[in-house]
Amino acid sequence: MKTEQQYFEEALPLENYMAQMEVHQEKSYKVYENFKLPEDDAFFALLREKRPHVLAITEDWCGDAMVNNPILRKVAEKGDFEVRCVYRDQNLELMDRYLTNGGRSIPKYIFLSPEGEVLGTWGPRAPEIQQFVTEERAKLPGKEDPQFEAQQNIFYSDLTQRFAESETFWGYVYQDLRNTLIKALK
Repeated sequence: MKTEQQYFEEALPLENYMAQMEVHQEKSYKVYENFKLPEDDAFFALLREKRPHVLAITEDWCGDAMVNNPILRKVAEKGDFEVRCVYRDQNLELMDRYLTNGGRSIPKYIFLSPEGEVLGTWGPRAPEIQQFVTEERAKLPGKEDPQFEAQQNIFYSDLTQRFAESETFWGYVYQDLRNTLIKALK
């Protein structure tokens, strides 16, 4: 069984992953180009001091990954640490170590020390975004309703668009990612 550090060493750098995306590349780059990191000197100093490795389990069809990965990339660039990506569907043995409520929800970020010790995880969503998704899903008709699939597709399309454009959502991702990283590194 491979360790998280071994997966990290074999993984694709986040910038390369984003460059070869096929499904949500345009929206992901839109987030990357428009998200502005807040002034947070103490946080970025901590990152530069601890130099974590982050192993991201992701897929480019995932709307959550489309918004979270570029924000993590900005944090990594300013914090001077490395993020590498593995594809969930090609790495189920790893994914199954990091289930969310029993599901293979992504993205999942595994925070590692430079030596490869698992320090913590984050993902797939900031709590505020999860609450929004839960509330909006509750408005869908029941699965037995003939309109369910069409309504669900509209919901996912609208959600993906919101992820690509909502600076409020971006802020939720940043804050929760920041808080989780601080806990993992202290």
